[in-house]
Amino acid sequence: MYDRILVPTDGGDAAETVFAHAADIAARRDATVHVLYVVDDRAFLTLDEGMQDEAVDQLRAEGRRALSEAKQAFESEGVVAETELRRGDPGDEILDYAEESDADLVVMGTRRGEFENSMLGSVSREVVTAADVPVLTVSLTGEE
Repeated sequence: MYDRILVPTDGGDAAETVFAHAADIAARRDATVHVLYVVDDRAFLTLDEGMQDEAVDQLRAEGRRALSEAKQAFESEGVVAETELRRGDPGDEILDYAEESDADLVVMGTRRGEFENSMLGSVSREVVTAADVPVLTVSLTGEE
């Protein structure tokens, strides 16, 4: 049923919680996990080109580190993991990659603030609403 599981990550400390859920499902199904990190460069569009490039380079380095740690975490659980680093709008990139990789399931974290208890985070909400496959959201409230 689940052969390819997409796990988007922002590299935060709470990612381990999401990884644990995804690894459990993947191990039971002998599935491959696809870990995706998206460099969200929208906040830097108003910077001059040199500063924008420097900021994006720093985020790419952070993304490579996060993907390396994720791959190690999954493989230490006996789960095959592939990684992908992209640049753009996180929601759009997650949805595009889910389609391109033929993901059967998306497992992602969601953070809800004090005033948003009944709402998913904006990226999670976008993915849950628009994905063509099931999406498992893991609450990260209070994790970081």
